[in-house]
Amino acid sequence: MTTTASSSTASHSHHLSPAFPGRAPWGTAGKLRAWQQGAMAKYLQEQPRDFLAVATPGAGKTTFALTLASWLLHHHVVQQVTVVAPTEHLKKQWAEAAARIGIRLDPEYSAGPLSKDYHGVAVTYAGVGVRPMLHRNRAEQRKTLVILDEIHHAGDSKSWGEACLEAFEPATRRLALTGTPFRSDTNPIPFVTYEEGNDGIRRSSADYTYGYGSALADNVVRPVIFLSYSGNMRWRTKAGDEIAARLGEPMTKDAISQAWRTALDPRGEWMPSVLRAADQRLTEVRKAIPDAGALVIASDQESARAYAKLIREITGSKATLVLSDDAGASDRIDEFSHSTDRWMVAVRMVSEGVDVPRLAVGVYATTISTPLFFAQAVGRFVRSRRRGETASVFLPTVPDLLGFANEMERERDHVLDKPKKDGDEEDPYAESEKEMDEANREQDEDTGEQDMLPFEALESDAVFDRVMYNGAEFGMQAHPGSEEEQDYLGIPGLLEPEQVQLLLQKRQAKQIAHSRRKPDTEADLLELPAERRPVVSHKELMELRKQLNTMVGAYVHQSGKPHGVIHTELRRVCGGPPSAEATAGQLRQRIAKVQEWATRMK
Repeated sequence: MTTTASSSTASHSHHLSPAFPGRAPWGTAGKLRAWQQGAMAKYLQEQPRDFLAVATPGAGKTTFALTLASWLLHHHVVQQVTVVAPTEHLKKQWAEAAARIGIRLDPEYSAGPLSKDYHGVAVTYAGVGVRPMLHRNRAEQRKTLVILDEIHHAGDSKSWGEACLEAFEPATRRLALTGTPFRSDTNPIPFVTYEEGNDGIRRSSADYTYGYGSALADNVVRPVIFLSYSGNMRWRTKAGDEIAARLGEPMTKDAISQAWRTALDPRGEWMPSVLRAADQRLTEVRKAIPDAGALVIASDQESARAYAKLIREITGSKATLVLSDDAGASDRIDEFSHSTDRWMVAVRMVSEGVDVPRLAVGVYATTISTPLFFAQAVGRFVRSRRRGETASVFLPTVPDLLGFANEMERERDHVLDKPKKDGDEEDPYAESEKEMDEANREQDEDTGEQDMLPFEALESDAVFDRVMYNGAEFGMQAHPGSEEEQDYLGIPGLLEPEQVQLLLQKRQAKQIAHSRRKPDTEADLLELPAERRPVVSHKELMELRKQLNTMVGAYVHQSGKPHGVIHTELRRVCGGPPSAEATAGQLRQRIAKVQEWATRMK
């Protein structure tokens, strides 16, 4: 998220005393991070009823919120605290964190008077949705601070938003927190301020923002190395047609989706190859960070079980399997967090808020492709414990994911109004809303939807494609297990950001030099540096089709021939399928050919 106030608050925070807020007798940490100091200073100066703090995952939102809660309790501004969290696991995590600084929250509270042993309660958004009047009565009886953790969940459904509004409208103070871009839909979020821009669109306005870029500069979070894998995919459609395609090559949206799902099928070769590479990367990282752990984020329970089995076969060690947000799953996450075990496999629930600081390697093995979910997922790996740590996240070469990876430092606002469509321009929100509903489901049970989709994965293989770091791309394609792939997997796990960049540049230079020495007959992979192999998105394909249709339309008036005749002639001369199924290269070739014809007629 971006705010007009954020740049000033972030810069001012760095000039505060490192001991702020001094000798805090109410039990807070003796020294806060600069952004936490800045946010505290702004809050204490303004004393607002509502305050929205946006801070990147791993930056320390919990510490800031509990420091503020301690101050408000100590100065009798409030008499009790209510924390609202997205999941059962997170409300327990909040209660444990609060207990460490002397604030006692009951994470098991359901109804009735609260024991005098507690300063407040920790509940879930779902719990508030069931009994909003219970929490309203509590807020009316005693001066209450409400901490709304990951407040975008209050927009998950209209009923949740209405329940939060009803329950906490009487609260004395409300502190809203979020670490990721807000939802892509237009549900207004309670207690969030929206300001209208010059374009007439209302966007959320935060009181304090601390983005990933700022946190990276302050060494508060780890930089992320993204390792992308391509490969050949083959699948069968509902109509019985067999289709083959290569991940990362320009194709239609449906084909991208089906190729992606083929890659993630545990019965193919892509997932075992990528898990093997990720485990090698983990071994390298553990040389510098002995307790480093790895996490696979899976789409569904069946896949998660299959991935855990693959990890057992590859490593000889059992992976911790987390399938649903129940008490047993919460305990397994805690056990993994405090162990030195190598691998955990989870379905969606570990994508947000769960604190396992030793996670340093990740495999993004889900087809959810919203910026919100991607940011939450990557946020599990960026929490820094010592200077020089890096995180490594393995991805399929899918345009959306590579785009998100290259925009890690970009911040977003919650847009309340949808822009009006201009001509044939597609709605930028429509694509992600269905996926967002999926990403925000409370339960992650296997719904059986995968069985109903018109699709059957047949086979897959993996090819190391590229490394993305700090907005730049490195590497040439290489086979799994090759010396070229090992060069990138073997980058030390403890390096300064500048050293990572330099090392990646050297690795690529070595790979290019090696490629030039090989005879052309041995070049069985596309041997071009990553920055010269752009991954074309579905949107870019649409633009190329639109451009081709415009050019053909102009040539119709010039030549007098019908549209269909011109398109048929282009296919005959240039080759390839109809334009709706053509690749970006084929479309560009046809555009150039129409331009050539038009020039000749002038």
